Amino acid sequence: MNIYRRLPSVTCLFACCLALPWPAALAQQETFTRQQKLRGSITPEREWWDLQHYTLSVEVFPETKSLQGAVEIDFEVIQPSGRMQIDLQEPLEITRVTHLSEVTKGNGGPELGFEREGNVYWVDFPKGVPVGAQQSIRIDYQGVPVESKNPPWSGGLTWQEDEKGHPFIATSCQGIGASIWWPCKDHGYDEPDRGMDIQITVPEDLTAVANGRLKTTTRDEQQQTRTFHWQVVNPINNYGVNMNIGNYVHFSDKYRGEHGDLDVDYWVLAHQRDEAQRQFKEAPRTLEAFEHWFGKYPFYEDSYKLVVVPYLGMEHQSSVTYGNGFQNGYRGTDLSGTGVGMKFDFIIVHESGHEWFGNNISMRDAADMWIHESFTNYSENLFVEYHFSQQEAEDYVIGCRKRIRNDAPIIGTYDVNQSGSGDMYYKGGNLLHTLRHVIGDDEKWLEILRGLNRQFWHQTVDTGQVEDYISQQSGIDCEKFFDQYLRSVKIPKLVYRVEDEQVSYRFENVVDGFAVPVLVRVNGQEVRITPNQETQVLQWNEPVETLVLDRNFYMDCEGE
Repeated sequence: MNIYRRLPSVTCLFACCLALPWPAALAQQETFTRQQKLRGSITPEREWWDLQHYTLSVEVFPETKSLQGAVEIDFEVIQPSGRMQIDLQEPLEITRVTHLSEVTKGNGGPELGFEREGNVYWVDFPKGVPVGAQQSIRIDYQGVPVESKNPPWSGGLTWQEDEKGHPFIATSCQGIGASIWWPCKDHGYDEPDRGMDIQITVPEDLTAVANGRLKTTTRDEQQQTRTFHWQVVNPINNYGVNMNIGNYVHFSDKYRGEHGDLDVDYWVLAHQRDEAQRQFKEAPRTLEAFEHWFGKYPFYEDSYKLVVVPYLGMEHQSSVTYGNGFQNGYRGTDLSGTGVGMKFDFIIVHESGHEWFGNNISMRDAADMWIHESFTNYSENLFVEYHFSQQEAEDYVIGCRKRIRNDAPIIGTYDVNQSGSGDMYYKGGNLLHTLRHVIGDDEKWLEILRGLNRQFWHQTVDTGQVEDYISQQSGIDCEKFFDQYLRSVKIPKLVYRVEDEQVSYRFENVVDGFAVPVLVRVNGQEVRITPNQETQVLQWNEPVETLVLDRNFYMDCEGE
């Protein structure tokens, strides 16, 4: 997609999918290294070129846990420069960089000089490159990549064997970044406009599955390998690119959705076929629910697939990975403690929700990870509401409040690849649930959710854009609401005093200027009030016996 160049709004300056939050202590760091700044900022060496397309070719050697490959990067020159930043994390190493042209592409070209600084390579173009030109380079690399110690929460390669003794290998790299296993422009703000080709070579008795559609499979009898060519035609965020290798078998289905027939593919280990065919019926139900709430599936051209992996699962674009044991709940448990969480397969629902929030709408900066995780956490109870009931959906999201820590703000630190608190999951879901009830118009809320995916279709965005859109479409200035829930750890408290037929009330524990409509029940009768930090008075028509804040508002309520 095109690079979005607007600076973050004022409200913006104030985090896998990982199925559960990573340590919030990450958000507490106050000093950052040069490597973190190079990783997380739009450096001059990144800014001058607009990414158009990747062609990644990699051979995997299970015996040595090593990789050897190359990536061709097509880009447009948008500013004058002669030095490029390419990211590749140690201990992998670049061995050669070649400057390609339409004449030499695929057949070599002049080599470019480069030097390493930690996880960054500086590539030099001795004569510079003209603004407006379409350019290509090829980067050859090799080595033993970082092995993930706790996938998917720690990034890297997972090298395991399945129950039958076959190699079972997968990548996961949210947070740490795609450069942990291939050279790239490892920053969220720029995605390849024309997508990506992924060619994976593996021992001939294994199958490699990646994003998009399988175009060809070729065999090298001499080397006893097979190469699987997968193609993505839509923009894709770096951490959404994945590689999965195992003793896979394939079966498929068609989902008749808003944009016609969607190819739905399943890649599972050979001995898992029967239980996968039973459990994966959840996938079309999930697509149906989310097309209702968010609009059409964003990647019809690239299909939708579920791929079994040796870890819990992640939201790789058009290649959702799954390791939840073919059971409902989260590893067989209910995160909400209400029983509702056992009505659906958490990984299929949550990770598929990321196709809209995370893959269609992608964060520009890791500090805004909540755009991915809060909306996708919220999608879980929307799935419940669509297929079961609104009551059970409310039970689920409210039940998850016990998991909120309020240890640090949800918004992280900009320009250093630093996400905020893991509260972006459960608190983020309750933030959005609360906002729905602040707006108080379900038809308008549905249109906001669908409108976000239209407005920011295949785009990278910042928090300010999301806030502004919701404020504009809801007709409510949500700036202070987002300040309260994203940028502070304070939970609003509605404080009230009853004196016969009169109720005085105000908000405490709020940011300055916080004032939103809430629903209360006075003597069992519903009434909407808009508290702020000043004491207001509600005159009732009979002695007030009870005042209860509606449970759908994530706030405290206390009588004086």
